[in-house]
Amino acid sequence: MKKQLYEFLFLKLMGWKIVGIENAQVKKCVMMVMPHTSNHDFYLGIFVRGISGLEMNWVGKKELFRFPFGYYFRNVGGEPLDRSGGLNKVDAITSIFDRKEIFRLAVAPEGTRKKVTEIRSGFYYIALKANVPIIPVAFDWGKKEVNLGKAFFPTGKYDDDLQVLKKIYNGVKGKIPNNGFQL
Repeated sequence: MKKQLYEFLFLKLMGWKIVGIENAQVKKCVMMVMPHTSNHDFYLGIFVRGISGLEMNWVGKKELFRFPFGYYFRNVGGEPLDRSGGLNKVDAITSIFDRKEIFRLAVAPEGTRKKVTEIRSGFYYIALKANVPIIPVAFDWGKKEVNLGKAFFPTGKYDDDLQVLKKIYNGVKGKIPNNGFQL
């Protein structure tokens, strides 16, 4: 029932489409979601998750998962991040990959919905350390299309790999284009 509602709202009423869903069949990956220029990106992700039937996740500080919101956050793919024991964020997230059979981590490398001049590298180092591919995901408000790209395995050469990944987002427009990272 929920899937049909999401399909009606997202595909029919809003006029969006999902392209490349077969690329997300990988069970463990980091989903590099760009551009992230608006709060509206959250419900696009919820729609894609619900329509595709694929488990897609995000992380948040463990305090977010307490009563009364914990159940809801887990239900929409949230995973509490426990950084106790001196773990840095990359190590803490890598440990989640180790524990889970399926974990597709959605990350917005811009780190905010505001204008940025550089993207954060955490998504890359998480994928590298967890030995999982990066799946580029473009939220293209200009075409009303969510595009899931092909799995890309990081080589350890961040600058070179980033150049390859950034090409995938050429021409993609965020909801608020002026806030998007300029390629």
